[in-house]
Amino acid sequence: MVYFAKWKMVLVAIVAVSGFLFAFPNALSEEDTAALPNWLPNQQMNLGLDLQGGSHLLLEVDVASVLAQRREALVDSIRDGFRRGSPRIGYRRLGARSECVGFDLRRDEDDKRALEILRNIEPNSFDPLYEVSTDGLSYTVCNTETGRREILTSAIDQSIEIVRRRIDELGTREPTIQRQGAERILVQVPGLSEPERLKELIGTTAKMTFHLLDRDNSAAQSCGPGRRRPAGTMCLPSIDERDSNNNAIMYLVKRRAVVDGEDLVDAQATFQDGQAVVSFRFNAVGARRFGDVTRENVGQPFAIVLDKEVISAPVIREPILGGNGIISGNFNIQSAQDLALLLRAGALPAPLTVLEERTVGAEMGADAIAAGKFASVLSIVLVIVFMAAAYGMFGLMADVALALNIVLIAAVLSMLQATLTLPGIAGIVLTIGMAVDANVLIFERIREEERNGRTPISAVDSGYQRALTTIIDANITTLIAAILLFQFGSGPIKGFAVTLAIGLLTSMFTAIMVTRLMVVTWLHRKRPKKLPL
Repeated sequence: MVYFAKWKMVLVAIVAVSGFLFAFPNALSEEDTAALPNWLPNQQMNLGLDLQGGSHLLLEVDVASVLAQRREALVDSIRDGFRRGSPRIGYRRLGARSECVGFDLRRDEDDKRALEILRNIEPNSFDPLYEVSTDGLSYTVCNTETGRREILTSAIDQSIEIVRRRIDELGTREPTIQRQGAERILVQVPGLSEPERLKELIGTTAKMTFHLLDRDNSAAQSCGPGRRRPAGTMCLPSIDERDSNNNAIMYLVKRRAVVDGEDLVDAQATFQDGQAVVSFRFNAVGARRFGDVTRENVGQPFAIVLDKEVISAPVIREPILGGNGIISGNFNIQSAQDLALLLRAGALPAPLTVLEERTVGAEMGADAIAAGKFASVLSIVLVIVFMAAAYGMFGLMADVALALNIVLIAAVLSMLQATLTLPGIAGIVLTIGMAVDANVLIFERIREEERNGRTPISAVDSGYQRALTTIIDANITTLIAAILLFQFGSGPIKGFAVTLAIGLLTSMFTAIMVTRLMVVTWLHRKRPKKLPL
């Protein structure tokens, strides 16, 4: 005799009630959802870029800039290492040479010490990352292919993480940020109404450093076309100061940064004397370093540099030991907030170039949602009519299970905070048809068993048992395909795979548990002599 355990009945009831509770917020507006009590589920499905509109950007990491920065850092490290030795190593013509760094030694006897200093620059990884070639006293240090690949991979991974932090600071929900190809990053931000601001925030490198000014030489004499700068210095323009000819005032600063933005732990827009400013705070290492620099240079000016532009160049009045500081300038509230956001998120390792930009309007998303709703409703109606016509009362039971299946899909998407895209709607529409597929297999098997002379109860029992293996096999193979689509597909394909996988699991539950519960309950109450199939 067909038996349905009580614990299974309780499980079906709990799942059904939970499904309705978690799916219900999607029928409300965001304001009504926010007003729900905290003990009730209040999460809604996230709509993708193609449904609610937003910004689509394809960015390219400036590979040449990444490698150039590494060469500059290598030059500074070599110069510092050669000067620290006792006696110092004599050299000349130290600098970038094509894609490498080169220098000439003055004395043969410095050869071994020079190689030792080179390998101590990155003790654990110099040999895999760099190779040294010599021609007499001339030395060339180049990246190996392994080193070049590691530098670029690290730069792109760091860029993706920093772009993600910056976009998360904007408060957007479920952005898509992923690597595309060797040097590109795909960014899709649903619901963002200010694409220009997004480009500015993403495209700004936001590398903040603190440099001491060169007090022994004049910027007016050292900066400008054809003028020679002292070794170890660089000329940087002011971000807002102008001379009488409206040209940016230049500062001669020491190339080596005494403190950099990597030690920042917080930055906030605030007000000081009625002006918008940005307050910042260092971690313990940065605070100690900043305190040492300000203690040793009281009375000297130092430059706060953002992306190779001087924001301000205040004079150090007294040691700053607390690790806190203020950046002032010609800020308004919005620019101060944006700068604070960029500093909190961290600096990009290299500039990003916008290769492709698309703005999807909300109207297009509304059209897509309307089309998806129409397709879903039409498919539901057709499936309900077919099941009722083909299997009578049993078909109506399958239709009730189908309705619960749709509710469960919405509930799971809301619980997981998954993003629903247009391909995701296609996955739901496909699932609607597949949801009754298991019931079709079961009902056809029950018909066959009844034609073979079994009683109604025995036919139902045998039909469910013998169809179960086929149902599980069919759904597992489709689930494997969904998993592979999610693993190797891009954003829209992943959306389709997610809804398809969720629909497969919920349809198996509703077919094997919910429909069977209704059939068994009906059999126990009616005890028919012939099944209405």
